[in-house]
Amino acid sequence: MRAKLTSCPPSPPLPFCSGPGAQNSPYQLRRKTLLPKRTAAAAATASGASTSSTEAFGHRAKRARVSGKSHDLPAAPAEQYLQQKLPDEVVLKIFSYLLEQDLCQAACVCKRFSQLANDPILWKRLYMEVFEYTRPMMHPEPGRFYQVSPEEHEHPNPWKESFQQLYKGAHVKPGFAEHFYSNPGRYKGRENMLYYDTIEDALGGVQEAHFDGLIFVHSGIYTDEWIYIESPITMIGAAPNKVADKVIIENTRDSTFVFMEGSEDAYVGYMTIKFNPDDKSAQHHNAHHCLEITVNCSPNIDHCVIRSTCTVGSAVCVSGQGACPTIKHCNISDCENVGLYITDHAQGIYEDNEISNNALAGIWVKNHGNPIIRRNHIHHGRDVGVFTFDHGMGYFENCNIHRNRIAGFEVKAYANPTVVRCEIHHGQTGGIYVHEKGRGQFIENKIYANNFAGVWITSNSDPTIRGNAIFNGNQGGVYIFGDGRGLIESNDIYGNALAGIQIRTNSCPIVRHNKIHDGQHGGIYVHEKGQGVIEENEVYSNTLAGVWVTTGSTPVLRKNRIHSGKQVGVYFYDNGHGVLEDNDIYNHMYSGVQIRTGSNPKIRRNKIWGGQNGGILVCQIMCKYFLL
Repeated sequence: MRAKLTSCPPSPPLPFCSGPGAQNSPYQLRRKTLLPKRTAAAAATASGASTSSTEAFGHRAKRARVSGKSHDLPAAPAEQYLQQKLPDEVVLKIFSYLLEQDLCQAACVCKRFSQLANDPILWKRLYMEVFEYTRPMMHPEPGRFYQVSPEEHEHPNPWKESFQQLYKGAHVKPGFAEHFYSNPGRYKGRENMLYYDTIEDALGGVQEAHFDGLIFVHSGIYTDEWIYIESPITMIGAAPNKVADKVIIENTRDSTFVFMEGSEDAYVGYMTIKFNPDDKSAQHHNAHHCLEITVNCSPNIDHCVIRSTCTVGSAVCVSGQGACPTIKHCNISDCENVGLYITDHAQGIYEDNEISNNALAGIWVKNHGNPIIRRNHIHHGRDVGVFTFDHGMGYFENCNIHRNRIAGFEVKAYANPTVVRCEIHHGQTGGIYVHEKGRGQFIENKIYANNFAGVWITSNSDPTIRGNAIFNGNQGGVYIFGDGRGLIESNDIYGNALAGIQIRTNSCPIVRHNKIHDGQHGGIYVHEKGQGVIEENEVYSNTLAGVWVTTGSTPVLRKNRIHSGKQVGVYFYDNGHGVLEDNDIYNHMYSGVQIRTGSNPKIRRNKIWGGQNGGILVCQIMCKYFLL
């Protein structure tokens, strides 16, 4: 049921009438001056005074206006004094005792009252009394709330503007309902505002259509309420300063919030949501969460703090076909389980969230889950940052993923995410770990300063690594081993402590169009029966050999530019084989190509020049030099 403020006719469509001049710039405090002499003389003439007094001003006296009904009468002295002469400070003091309905009616009296009744200080007092916010909470459209600084907002009175936007709502304020309804005189004009002691009661009021579905939950701790949402309600915390810290909703037995079919476009924002069971490891709590979003619903979760102390399950669970929430500006941290879990064909948009210090993964995506995840800060996890597995998918863009205990991003078991323009760095192990037939597209990311390799690919996995900067790793840049595959294309790989790209143990990637340079070790290292096609790369300025091929490996090196190395250009040793064709190999401190200890590569159509120790050096027990 909406509360309605009345105003003088003609009434505007909303309850906040402004009166004349309400949009003028803020007034300056002033004391009204007396009427001008000319006006005073005219008034004397109208009351029967001699016309000679007006003729002294050079004007003829005006006749009083006559209508068919009655003569206009001059303002009574008391009314004239109140409207024109009473100091602004006194009028403001009187207005400070009015509630919003009476203040709006006063604004319709005259232009001066309209200006004074629009005073931001008056409206701030009324606003904070009702909503508690210390900054105006703007609500320009359904599902959108944001706080503004009054000094910087474009509207001259954002307190009044926000009051008008939020007026149609119910309030959950424990202990206040009885006081409110037992003092109707004190709250005259607010008879249609609704107050409840519990969230459950307010949700029941929604079902009875008492108001438009906007619920304000005021400061307090609300424990073990059963909050099942199956209608498009809007529920927002209402408290001073940091709102979410003052409005805490927790459950110790069941999921704190459950969104069910019918809750399309529901909104929950600006509160702390906790799941805090007594038995934190009980297996039945696998099905309990802070937020549970089920099939065919798409709520908006905004500016919430989400915490779970349960050691099983997850803090947020999005599950089922048609589960498609929008979760923005939330803090999902310090949970003793998974932070955000998306599974069973669920989707959704997850933007600008802080996800940190969770005991398990910051984000799990599983079983054809396919979210859009943008601009999230995923860090300091006690496990992996993001884990996609069992056919999990998803689009990850502009996320900052760092300082997680295991990999920043893990892909496993046919998962196929797309990761674009993210930063993945300072991992305590590797940056990206793709294994057990994982896939994925990793495009234009910055991958740096990880303790292990920037990218790991193993066990028949086949990702695409394209256009990334992979640099300053404490080990290698890209490490492909244990039957790994993949397309490594157009990356800038530099400054790593070990080889820029390492291929081993029957792995067979395609490596092309990369720049591999300024490494503290070699450029490309192929060993232990490594394979692969390595073509059209530029390999230069590495500390050791540009390319190493050893221990039964058979790569194809084609059309590469390998130059300016501090040792050998291409080094075959310990039964290194393969094909070396159509390459440009030049300006190395040692020879361009060196072959030794049982190696037998095919070398054809290469340009090998500028080496300080010859073009091709072949060594077999005793070294023999061949300059070709």
